[in-house]
Amino acid sequence: MVSNTIFELINQYGYLFFYLAFFLGPFGIPVPNEITILTGAILSHNGVLNSWMTYFCILSGLLTSITLSYFAGKLFGKKLKNRFHNNSYFQKAEMILKKRGDWAMSIGIFFPIIRYILPLLIGLSGAHFKKFALISYSSALFWTIAFFTVGKYFGHHIFHF
Repeated sequence: MVSNTIFELINQYGYLFFYLAFFLGPFGIPVPNEITILTGAILSHNGVLNSWMTYFCILSGLLTSITLSYFAGKLFGKKLKNRFHNNSYFQKAEMILKKRGDWAMSIGIFFPIIRYILPLLIGLSGAHFKKFALISYSSALFWTIAFFTVGKYFGHHIFHF
């Protein structure tokens, strides 16, 4: 069960688990971010973990991950574009970013997998870091606060620990 795995990882790594779960999310961590953040919030509400420390680790892990993904897109942009320029999914993603880039940056954080791929594509598109940071970091802050709050105050209705 996912919650048992999370408990074991928290017991072994403490708060570092939350940072790593969000930082390494794009590299195949097998625990969904939504489950992790809700679990951290519930444990914080129950007094097992410090709320502020748990939230800080989650947010900083996510911000680190999307920032590195953005810079990977900037750094490897030309090679990736040359490699995938004939891929229909890549072309569609580029078209959406050109038409609705700001909205895509704002809303993309709310969807699993997309929250980690989108910053790479934004970096590839050549968007300025200031614009990326302003929009993406604000969205990440909103998303994490929303999920953490739901988990903290309503999580016991969702999960029965």
